[in-house]
Amino acid sequence: MGFFDFFRPADINQGVADYHNTPGAVLLDVRTPQEYREGHIPGSKNVPLQAIGQVTSVAKEKDTALFVYCHSGARSRQAVSALQHMGYTSVNNIGGIAAYSGKVEK
Repeated sequence: MGFFDFFRPADINQGVADYHNTPGAVLLDVRTPQEYREGHIPGSKNVPLQAIGQVTSVAKEKDTALFVYCHSGARSRQAVSALQHMGYTSVNNIGGIAAYSGKVEK
């Protein structure tokens, strides 16, 4: 990873593909329950950023691979930091659903 790669936004489409190719992984939507109901990526679990401490309801093991998204990528970045501080070891910010080109369910 080069210096400028840090500033490149996450590719949510690639992140979802990586999630599908990672056995036992959890796709985590950290938007509000209202935003989640309006449309989310199939298979995702909703744990809002404000309630990130409740992530144990969907990922009990600290080595569970977590693929985290929100609307634009800002809240998912905050969630990734919080999850790492909680001891999760495989946390990936895949960005925002606003850039997602796949199927969305309500």
